[in-house]
Amino acid sequence: MALDAATRDQLIDTVRRFVTERLRPLEAQVAEEDAMPDDVVEEMKGLGLFGLSIPEQYGGLDLSMEDECLVVVELGRTSPAFRSTFGTNVGIGSQALVMFGTEAQKQKYLPGIASGEIITSFALTEPEAGSDSGAVQTRAVRDGDHYVLNGAKRYITNADKADLFTVMARTDPNKPGGGGVSAFLVERNSPGLTVGKSEKKMGQQGAHVSEVFFDNVRVPAENRIGAEGEGFKVAMQVLDKGRLHISALCVGVAERLIADSVAYASDRKQFGQALSQFQLIQGMIADCKTEALAARALTMETARKRDAGQNVTMEAAAAKYYASEMVGRVADRAVQIFGGAGYIADYGIERFYRDVRIFRIYEGTSQIQQVIIARETLKRGG
Repeated sequence: MALDAATRDQLIDTVRRFVTERLRPLEAQVAEEDAMPDDVVEEMKGLGLFGLSIPEQYGGLDLSMEDECLVVVELGRTSPAFRSTFGTNVGIGSQALVMFGTEAQKQKYLPGIASGEIITSFALTEPEAGSDSGAVQTRAVRDGDHYVLNGAKRYITNADKADLFTVMARTDPNKPGGGGVSAFLVERNSPGLTVGKSEKKMGQQGAHVSEVFFDNVRVPAENRIGAEGEGFKVAMQVLDKGRLHISALCVGVAERLIADSVAYASDRKQFGQALSQFQLIQGMIADCKTEALAARALTMETARKRDAGQNVTMEAAAAKYYASEMVGRVADRAVQIFGGAGYIADYGIERFYRDVRIFRIYEGTSQIQQVIIARETLKRGG
């Protein structure tokens, strides 16, 4: 649902103030402690951030893709770990349920997801299935009115806090690739489900990823999303949307880094003048700005196409590919503009440099996006 202009502007303004006044002052603390303060999480729930993409009848804000992208750009102006706190509820953790769930499943889970009472997680990646997401080994064997799940998932965002997992598991061992995979809603308290310790990561401290283990976990058959063997199709549709969300986040981070770089270059003096007066510095700022504008335009145009009901598999892949690579280049130039200060933790630039590196890997690596873009372009005859 697209908000009317006044409501949308009000929401964006509220989120912008929340980012500036509440989140940015906490960036260093969250990174240092590798933990999200409880009061901040409660404020996020109060703002409706956990339910941005959940339909209104289940208590969500039901934003259109374009509106969601505009809100996420604002959230990109602070450490990405903050967005990750509710990101799985808005995106990959809930969207299979929103798009393909039964009415009973939606009634049961979506109101709690929208309020942030239920934290969701998307469990697709495995030790042997990452970019090759059709290679899922976790098994789901039908047993009466249940399925029995066995296997392990890896690098699962928010697994340590999740109450509900969307799990991809192989229901047909004789069907190779994605055709034999089905999607299930699995509750955290299911006997046999355990979550490993949080991994130590390169960046985004405060946002956690862990392994998830399934040891004879019994899941009611009514918790399957879609038909048997449709799990891969479900996952791919969810990722289309998730890729646009990440693209918008990359744009927001890039805009934050450009603003910081401009402020620093205008203030810092070398050879008797501000850094911003040197044309080689101006060249880096110009490149950052141009690329950020291009990524924003591509992301927003694709979001509008998706809202209009068009197939955007190629465009979403292109947006995610370009925006995630773009923010990596912007972060690199920001370190260069800050010079020695860019390498020192106190200024926060080196933290962003580490934080943005994951954007080229999750929700499909840059190489997977290239494969999708090429495949779809060939399919459409160029």
